[in-house]
Amino acid sequence: MKDSWPILVSGAQIIHHKSLKTRLDPLKLIIKSCEKAIESIDNEKIKNFIDTVYMININSWSYRDAPGELSKRLRINPSDKVYLSDGGNTPQMLVNRAAKAIYRGEKEAVLICGGEAAYSVYQSKKGSWKLDWNIEEEPEYMEGEIWHGINEFENKYKMIIPPYAYAVFESAVRKSKGVKPEEHREYLGKLFKRFAKVASKNPYAWTRKNYSIGEIISPNAQNRMVSYPYTKRMCANMFVDQSASIIITHERLAEELKIDKKHWVYLMGSADYHNVFEITRRPSLHRSPAAREGAVQALTQAGLKLADIDKFDLYSCFPSIVEIISEEIGLKEIEHRELTITGGLPYFGGPWSNYSLHGIATAIDLIQKNRSTKIMVVANGGYNNKQSFGIYGNNPPSEPWDEFDEKKAQSEILQNQLDKPIKRANGLMEILGYTIIFNRDGTPDKGIVIGKIDKNHHSMAFFEGNKSIFNQIKNIELIGNLYPVYYDSERKCNILKISNENFERKI
Repeated sequence: MKDSWPILVSGAQIIHHKSLKTRLDPLKLIIKSCEKAIESIDNEKIKNFIDTVYMININSWSYRDAPGELSKRLRINPSDKVYLSDGGNTPQMLVNRAAKAIYRGEKEAVLICGGEAAYSVYQSKKGSWKLDWNIEEEPEYMEGEIWHGINEFENKYKMIIPPYAYAVFESAVRKSKGVKPEEHREYLGKLFKRFAKVASKNPYAWTRKNYSIGEIISPNAQNRMVSYPYTKRMCANMFVDQSASIIITHERLAEELKIDKKHWVYLMGSADYHNVFEITRRPSLHRSPAAREGAVQALTQAGLKLADIDKFDLYSCFPSIVEIISEEIGLKEIEHRELTITGGLPYFGGPWSNYSLHGIATAIDLIQKNRSTKIMVVANGGYNNKQSFGIYGNNPPSEPWDEFDEKKAQSEILQNQLDKPIKRANGLMEILGYTIIFNRDGTPDKGIVIGKIDKNHHSMAFFEGNKSIFNQIKNIELIGNLYPVYYDSERKCNILKISNENFERKI
C-alpha cells in the first residue's frame, strides 16, 4: 500500500506573551495555530479534505463544543470531531491513532490541535485583569473521562499532586543509582540546565532564561522548595498561554495537492503502552516497562537503532520522568544528544495535556529544515502511567502497524501487578520512596513515604518531625531501611515513626 503511508505536512505553534495587553482565550489561540498550520501548506484546498478534528483537552477554560466552533471558524466540515479527556500522552497517542486510520484508508486528513491560556486565567483570579471571554460551559461530548491516575488511598497521602508523586519517584531513581541525596540534586541541576539552555533559544518558549545549576537547585524567595529534592524551577510551569496544531494526511493526497516533498515528515515508528495504573501496586517506583516496550516497538517499526536518533523530546514535567525514560530506552546518564527540542515543561512551558504537541510541531519544523534528522518524541500521561512514542524522519516505516501484537505486550507489562495496598499498616515498613513537602514560606510540612509491608503488599504513610530531623533526612539514606509504622485512628492515616534515634535502622 505504497500510497497510503501517513505523513505530517504541517506543524504550527502560537505563544501569547504575558506582556500583551489583550488576553486571548484558549479556543482563539487554537484557531490561530490551526490557521497558521493551514497557511504553511500553501494550498488551502487541504481544508476540503480535513475529515477529522482531534482536539486535546483544554484545562484552563471550558466550551460546549470547542471542536465544532473551531471547524466553523476554519470553514472546514469534518465528519468526525473528537474532544479528548486529559493526559500528557494524548498528543502523541492521537498522532499514532490518526496514522493508523490513514494507513487503513479510513481517513484523508486529520487536524490535531490544542491550547491553553492558564496564565491569563491565573492572573485574572489574582485581579491583574478582567477577562471578557464567553461564559464557560460544560463540554457536550468528550471521549473518555477526566482521569486522576491514582486511587483513593494514594490521594489521601497527597499523591494526586504531581510534584509530590514525582519527587517520591525521584528518591527511588536516586537510590537505584547509588548516589547520595545532595550529590543527586547537583546532577538534577546539570540535567535541567541543558533544558533551560534549549528554551533560552526557542522563540515559542515561555521562559527564555538560561538558568545556571545554582539558579535551578538553590531555594530562595523566587525558587522555593516544593517537594524534596524539587525546587520550583525543577517543576512544570502550567501557567502559560500557548497552542499548537498539526496536519496529517497521506502521500497520495499530498501529491494531488502538490505539497512539496520537502514538507513531508513520516511517522516512522510509534507505540502506546501503559504501566500498572496504581502507584502502590507497582513492583518498582523507578521503572517503566511501558517506556521500555514502547521504545523497542517504535525503533523496530522505524528500522532504526537508538544510535540513529539525532534528537529526543522526552516528557519533562519533573526530572524523575526524564531519568526513568532515559534509563528504560537505553540512553546514557551523560548523553551528548539533546533530550529536549523545546526546552521542556519547566522552561518552554507545560500547557497541561498539550505539551507534547509542541514537541511534535517542533520536530516537524526541524526535519523540514534538515531532511536527514531523526527525532524521537516520548509523551507521558498521569504519574508515569501512560507513554506514547513517535519517531519522526524522512522515510516511511519499515513495517506497518498491524505487524505488532500490542495486546500481548501490554498484558506482559501488567503481569507483575501487586495486591491492593495495606490501608491500615501496623508493624515495620521498608522504605521504597519518599519526599518532604514544603509550605509556601519554605518551611517543611511533612514527609510522604511509600513502603513495602511484605513481598506482595505496599502501603503509604506520613512522617513528621522537627527542623533538625528534616535537615538530617536530606543527608541520610532512608530507602531500604525499616521503620515502625502505625495507623492513627484519629487522623485516619498511617504514620511512620522516624526519630533521631532510629535513622540508622537497617533491614
